[in-house]
Amino acid sequence: MTEQPPKTNETLLSRRRLLGGVAAAGAAAAIAPPAVAAAGPAAHRREAAPTGTYRIDMHVHFLPPEYRASLLAHGHFTIGGYPTPDWSPESAIDFMDRYGIQAQALSVSDPGVEFLSGTEAAEMARYCNTYAADLFTQYPTRFGGLAVLPMHDIPTALRELEYALDTLHLDGVVLLSAYDGAYLGDPRFEPLMLALNARSAYVFVHPAAIPADAKPELPLPDFLEEFTFDTTRAATLLIAGGTLARYPSIRFQLAHAGGTLPFLAHRIGIASQTPLGDIWPAGTPKPSILDVAKHINNFYYDTALSPAPSAMRSVLAVGQKERIVFGSDWPFSATTLTGSGDPQPELSETFSAGDRVLIERENALRELPRLASVLD
Repeated sequence: MTEQPPKTNETLLSRRRLLGGVAAAGAAAAIAPPAVAAAGPAAHRREAAPTGTYRIDMHVHFLPPEYRASLLAHGHFTIGGYPTPDWSPESAIDFMDRYGIQAQALSVSDPGVEFLSGTEAAEMARYCNTYAADLFTQYPTRFGGLAVLPMHDIPTALRELEYALDTLHLDGVVLLSAYDGAYLGDPRFEPLMLALNARSAYVFVHPAAIPADAKPELPLPDFLEEFTFDTTRAATLLIAGGTLARYPSIRFQLAHAGGTLPFLAHRIGIASQTPLGDIWPAGTPKPSILDVAKHINNFYYDTALSPAPSAMRSVLAVGQKERIVFGSDWPFSATTLTGSGDPQPELSETFSAGDRVLIERENALRELPRLASVLD
């Protein structure tokens, strides 16, 4: 990456540093929903889900042919421990039709284009973004798209951001939780955050695979646990590093119900008022309980692999249902979604039918006006 600040103790918020700190501290058109009040959780009861093809999928991936071929050529036979799947527009539409999904906001998953370097990474980002935009023309009411950026070089990433949003008219951006061990709250990403804020951009934060030397050796694939932890680290450092305070117009969506962030919300808020505050990174603002609560409330949370009451009620305890969006995590969830019907029936254990329309459709379209305009 070019034009980076030096990796000092004051500027680098790294995986290893965070892990060490934690260890130390631990010493509707087609919709016909019933007329149900949308006030609170449908406590311990399951209501019939709305019917029709109405869902907007905000956590869903695509692997254009050249991108997938390049992944395999560079040894990425699995993503987060899951075999690298096949993908095509036709298979995506078949999936959507079987599960009542009207449109998908496509994004690439981990590792983004970061398995490449220099010009190759920039060219692959342009290829993926152009491929997504071409789908708008071929299937205007079925696909949206989030731009992938070549994050190893921030000036190049800024140029791709401008092209993707101004020329290709993509709906937002996908960022990984960390790049080269530095999380999104790191100062090296400040120019990008400034540009995203100026555009009031919608940004989907997707977890990245953890380097082997920064995680315990467990016989489990990363997507089961480590992905959720990395989402939590990114969100925490966006708060602790002051990014959210400086750039309030960026709309951040956290994958998988925010990982473990809802559970840790209070703990994170009191951290700066405990002995941990004495070793807080120099030059980094110490968040107060109120600051943390406000920022956690303002995140968007998706339901991908997290529709159960244990996850959704945790989100509602710290967030708001107007900022929960539907996500299928397809095609990486393909082995669990092989039939048809309601893709996440567990949502009805927490939400009314009216709330489900809000979460599975209306919240997404409010945030993606280009996609909303073609679906009206």
